[in-house]
Amino acid sequence: MEAKKILEKVRNGEISVEAAEKFFRQKPFDDLGFAKLDTHRKIRTGFGEVVFCSGKKDEHLQQIFRKLAEEEGNVLGTRASREQYELIRALCPDAVYDSLSRLVKIIRKPVELRGSVAVCTAGTADIPVAEEAAQTAEFFGSKVNRVYDVGVSGLHRLLASLDPIQEANCVIAVAGMEGALPSVLGGLVSNPVIAVPTSIGYGASLQGISALLTMLNSCANGIAVVNIDNGYGAGYMATQINRLACGKER
Repeated sequence: MEAKKILEKVRNGEISVEAAEKFFRQKPFDDLGFAKLDTHRKIRTGFGEVVFCSGKKDEHLQQIFRKLAEEEGNVLGTRASREQYELIRALCPDAVYDSLSRLVKIIRKPVELRGSVAVCTAGTADIPVAEEAAQTAEFFGSKVNRVYDVGVSGLHRLLASLDPIQEANCVIAVAGMEGALPSVLGGLVSNPVIAVPTSIGYGASLQGISALLTMLNSCANGIAVVNIDNGYGAGYMATQINRLACGKER
C-alpha cells in the first residue's frame, strides 16, 4: 500500500496510528535471499521496480514476479523469452506476454493513460525496440501515439505525420542504420526528443554504434540519447517528462 493512502486512511479513521507506524517501520525492501526487492521504490520515485528477465535463474524469476505482484499489483518484466513467460504464468496466471517487445506484464490495478508521448521509428525493423518503449510508457500511465516507418530516406512520410508528433509532450525517435531520424525530429518539435539507436544495419553500422555516435553528435537541440536498443529506458524517461507536462502527482 502506498504511503499517501496509508496517511489518508489514518486521517479518515480507517486504520490506527499504530497500524500506520507498523507500515512505515517495514524494511524498504523484501529480502528473498538471492534478491532484495525494492518495494518502496514507487514511494520514492513514482515507479515500481521493473524486472530485467534475461539471464535470471528460473526459480528466481518466478519468486521475484510472485512477490512483486503481491506487493505492487502491477509488474513489468523486460527482455523476457517465451519460456520465461510460461514459467511466470505458472505462478501468476494473469501475466501476459508480447513477443515483439519481449515484455511480460501483470496488471491488477487499472492504469489511467494521460498526456501524450509520440514513438517514431525510422523503419519497420526498429519496431521491436519501439514497442518496448511504447508499452513501457503505457504501463506507467502515458498515452502513446505510434508513428512507424518514417525514416529520412522518405522524408515525405514523416512530414505527413507531424501533427501527433508536434503535439506530444515528449518524442521517442528509434532508428538504426545511420540514425538520422532524431536530428530531423529535433528541428521540427518544441518538446524533448529521446533518441534510441538500434542495432539494425549492415556491417559498418557496428551493431548500433554508428547510430549511437550519430545521435550523440546531433546538431539539433533538445535531444537526449539512451543506450543501444534500450527502448525501456526511453519509455521510462518519456513518462517522467510526460508526467511533468501533465502536472501529475507521483
